Amino acid sequence: MLVFGVVLAILGTVFGLPAMRQRLQMSLAQQGLLLFFLYLGIFVASSAVGPLIDHLGNKANLLTSSVLVAIAMVVFADARSFATASFAALLLGVGGGGLNTCTNALVSDLYTAQRGPMLNLLGIFFGVGALSIPLTAASIVGRFTIPQLFLLCAMLATVCALWYAVIPFPAAKTKQEFSWRELLEVAKYQGVLLLALILFCESGNEACIAGWTSTYVNVAGQAPRVATLVLAGYWAGLMVSRMLAARVLRGIGKLQLVLSMALLSLAGCAVLLLARSLVLLFAGTALIGLSYGPIFPTTLAIAGDRYAQRAGTVFGLLFSIALTGGMLLPWAVGQVSQRVSVCAGMIVPAVGAVVIVGLSIVIFFRGRRSVALPGTD
Repeated sequence: MLVFGVVLAILGTVFGLPAMRQRLQMSLAQQGLLLFFLYLGIFVASSAVGPLIDHLGNKANLLTSSVLVAIAMVVFADARSFATASFAALLLGVGGGGLNTCTNALVSDLYTAQRGPMLNLLGIFFGVGALSIPLTAASIVGRFTIPQLFLLCAMLATVCALWYAVIPFPAAKTKQEFSWRELLEVAKYQGVLLLALILFCESGNEACIAGWTSTYVNVAGQAPRVATLVLAGYWAGLMVSRMLAARVLRGIGKLQLVLSMALLSLAGCAVLLLARSLVLLFAGTALIGLSYGPIFPTTLAIAGDRYAQRAGTVFGLLFSIALTGGMLLPWAVGQVSQRVSVCAGMIVPAVGAVVIVGLSIVIFFRGRRSVALPGTD
């Protein structure tokens, strides 16, 4: 999960460094397209890997996914054109998507009585990986190169692959032949699609903030090193909130936590859009990170409570729908930024926050009535 954090943070971080944009000779619209390819790869992997976990187990999937991430990082290190970078982004997404689905499904299986706290704890390691990238990038400016940063990430993924090759994993749950029809079957489960809509918006918002914050801060007149540090503030807030969420869930229900964080995310987006100083830029991104942290893993925990026997397939479906938002929203930011301005483009995640609030209210009150939602506390 730490490596998946690196996968999601690396492109947004290097896009804030002029050297990378000059190297690939890309426009703002093409930057959004690279993020689209990254999340397209995650989408493809999430659709396929979920059922494969149920039938083949986690070991082969984790091993293969780690190798793909390592290869993609090496290709990025040598990329000199937008076409090569696009291929690397797609491959990186496929590997990262496999890691994300496998790790969440495995933890959900192993900790049936503590899914909410443990999935948030897993998310802390995602935060560590994501936070390490902008901090590393800020520290290497003038000392090391961007290709060396990519090669360092490739080494980390390779170490994980070697580790997965030797440690034991639980056996696969089922041995039937894989069928794409399973994804359609679990989509009919009561409450699944409503949860998926929350994750669609949340994934899209997270992709926008991770992929465009450093560019937004750079355009606002701040130095590239400062831009990467502001992005680090987002990842730090996300990691801290996931650390706190595990404790908060001992006292309040999962639905209450999702609704509270959705409201907080709306406030954070407002601060970021209205920011006219470096302090407010830091405050807005940190507040967004604090609010985003628990939403995704807690929503997954709600699904895991209800669909334990088909966790791999259900999680794969949820990730696939969620990552459609991850593809479309940052792409939309790029299109708006190219035609209007980056500031106008950052309105996209603010709109997403409004939608999340509305959906969370629906989930909360339906959960209280115990009508349609799984995992009601």
